[in-house]
Formats: sequence, structure tokens, C-alpha cells
Amino acid sequence: MFFFFFFFFLEGWGGRKERVGPKLMVILPAVSMRLSSSPPPPSPELWALLWIVLQYSAMGCIQSLKCKPKSFRDSVIVLELSTSIDSNPTSIDEASSVVLRYRTPHFRAHARLLVPPVAAKETWTIGWIQACNHMMFYNTYGDKGKSSWELPDLRDGKIQAISDSDGVNYPWYGNTTETCTVVGPTKKDSKFAVSMNDNFYPSVTWGVPVSDSNVPLLSSIQRDQSFTTWLVAINQATSETVVLRTIRWRMRLHIQVDPEKPLGQRAVLKEPVAQEQPQILGKNEPIPPKAMVKPNANDAQVLMWRPKKDGEMCQCWTRAKTMQCDADTLVNS
Repeated sequence: MFFFFFFFFLEGWGGRKERVGPKLMVILPAVSMRLSSSPPPPSPELWALLWIVLQYSAMGCIQSLKCKPKSFRDSVIVLELSTSIDSNPTSIDEASSVVLRYRTPHFRAHARLLVPPVAAKETWTIGWIQACNHMMFYNTYGDKGKSSWELPDLRDGKIQAISDSDGVNYPWYGNTTETCTVVGPTKKDSKFAVSMNDNFYPSVTWGVPVSDSNVPLLSSIQRDQSFTTWLVAINQATSETVVLRTIRWRMRLHIQVDPEKPLGQRAVLKEPVAQEQPQILGKNEPIPPKAMVKPNANDAQVLMWRPKKDGEMCQCWTRAKTMQCDADTLVNS
């Protein structure tokens, strides 16, 4: 049997720049004893000494944690994230003799977040940012030609994506249910919920848009658009941006139109009737710079008329002007 004697020393609590934690040195001198004898019980002084060592060790660990608080980037927690596209099909409205209207199902996203106490005096906005990655939108008028809504820089590959902000609260999709604000310092956990929805509800003329005639010639509508939606936190003072989650979604539409039929019986929804459900990415994607600034998609889009007959001029409408070009020219505005 052996009897063990302990002693300890503390190192590094003085004036060194590098802090060294408490250390315990154990000396184990072996003292031979008879096997039949029992070792003496530890003295009260030894128990007190060991208790002090444990206390100093625990205090050192706690102080280390307090000296290194988590940043906002590392502390915000997404408790719940859900996203979907409604199951109802696109509805078609032929009530007007001038335009056909349709309404697509809604894309929806909802998140609940937990923000632990914020130690610093800083303000963060958490919410949704959305950008359009691809747009194909054609309205065909029989053998006359087709009109199309286009985003020239996106179409020509000059940018990866364009902002789909509301046009006021850049870069946010909106500023009601879409965002929340955290103002530090705070002493308690804070819980927030942010949600958004999006769909299409346009009007398409029955007649050729470059003509004064209202004779119905619309024969089909085709649309295919892709979006990326980010759940993001942004520091209002430093513009530090933290991407929390990334969602991709797509909306496709095909409406076949028989302009010879009576109003109210012309349009038929073709496949796909049901939309693909959104995808929450396992790895977040960075936000392209153009998705954060003006212009948004509504301000940047142009309406093109592309006639089928050779020699006829294309026409292009923007919010600021009308332009004409030959059929082989790509218009950039």
C-alpha cells in the first residue's frame, strides 16, 4: 500500500501578458507500509486544500468564458424555418375584354429566431432578401409576333441576379412582416418571427400591344422565373451581413389561348399545374452584390415586341422611353 501527499502552486496570476491557468502539481513519494496496516485517513487540512484548488480551477474557466462572449453572428439561432408554394393552381380571369389576368399560387417563407442577450450597443435588422436569377416571360400573338418582359443585364449574363426588393426598403423584400430589429444592449433572450410571400398577378392584352386594335390575337402565355431568398441579419452601423438560411424556388406557367372562342372560354391552364416546392439549401449561398442595391427587377425590366415578319422593327418600352431596333438587335437599357 502507498500513502500519497499532495501540494499545489498557482502560476500566471501576476503581471504576465500571457495568462496561464491554475495548475496542480502532485508529488507521489511512496512510503512502504505493512500490508496489514490501513493508510491514515486524509486530514481536514488536505480536504480543504483540494477544495480550494477545485474552486480556483472553476473560477478560471468561468472567467475565460466571460472574457470571450459570442458575437452576434455566432449567437443568433434559427428555431424554425418553413417554406412552401400553395397547392392551388393558377387562376385565370377573363372578365375584361381588354386584358387577360391570371394569379399564380403564393410562395411563402416563415422563420422564428432566438437572439441571446446582445452585449454591445449595436442595432441589427433581421429579415428576407430576394433576388431574381432567371426570367423567361413570353406572350405570343399567333403569326404576328410575341411580346416579352426582359431583364437585359440578367438576360445577357452581365449580372448573376437582380434585386427583388419592394423598391423602397433596399435590400429588404419588404418592411412589415418581412423584417425585425434588435437594438442592443439587451439583458434577456429575444424571440422574433419574420415572414414573406410572393406571387404573380399580371394583365396581358388580348390584342397585339403595338397595335391600336383590340382584336383578340393572344394565343399563349409562357413564364419561367427562378429566385433565391435569403434569411439575413445586417448590422445597421457597419453593414456586416450574416446569411442565416438560403432558399431557392421557381414558378412556371403555361396558358394556352384560343382567341376565336367567346370571352370567358378562351384560356386553358396547361402543365405544370402544380409547382415544384421550394428548396432549403444545406449550405448557404453568398448574396450577389446586385441583389443588394438599386435597381430592382420591376424598375429594370423592359417590354419587348418581336414581330415574326422579316423587316419589321422590334420595339422596346422602358419606364423612361420607347425604342426601336431591327429584329436581331438586343436592347440594353
